[in-house]
Amino acid sequence: MADTWLVIGLGNPGPRYELTRHNVGQLVVDELAARRGEAFRSHRANARVAETWLRPGAAKIVLAKPNTFMNVSGGPVAGLANFYGIPPERIVVVHDELDIPFDTIKLKIGGGHGGHNGVRDVAKALGTPDFPRVRVGIGRPPGRQDAADWVLDPFSAADRKVLPILVSDAADAVEQLVEEGLLAAQQKHHAPRV
Repeated sequence: MADTWLVIGLGNPGPRYELTRHNVGQLVVDELAARRGEAFRSHRANARVAETWLRPGAAKIVLAKPNTFMNVSGGPVAGLANFYGIPPERIVVVHDELDIPFDTIKLKIGGGHGGHNGVRDVAKALGTPDFPRVRVGIGRPPGRQDAADWVLDPFSAADRKVLPILVSDAADAVEQLVEEGLLAAQQKHHAPRV
């Protein structure tokens, strides 16, 4: 399984959180599954998974959404990595990022967690922070609103108009990262939007 990748969409379970900023990672993984006509099924690692291919003849990808809350995402991620025999360098974690403006995507491998408890827990469970990340910008809250409340709020009406494009672009970034590598994906997705 040398060419299998695990793509994790971080978020919180249940309808209450489905369209909140914190769940944008799961929206991206949903988009990747929808593009391939795949449905998620339960996995014993306490996650929902869809096994598919990037495209015919290309890398196999396991799309996954942990059933746990964001701050304890590491257990399911490590369980899936062990089950499929996938090393950290082929585990792509897609997550929301406060420190990036809304409608912006950044990619990196490794580094700190930037206060993101889901990323922190995944790094702890994997025993390394050195995994690829697709960071989907949600921006900082306006005024004095607490960041913890902001991430659990639904997207604003204005943001919801742009959200499908942002999710599609982030899904494109995942596909390019897997197929062409980090640098090619960064060069395309870090460029200013026109």
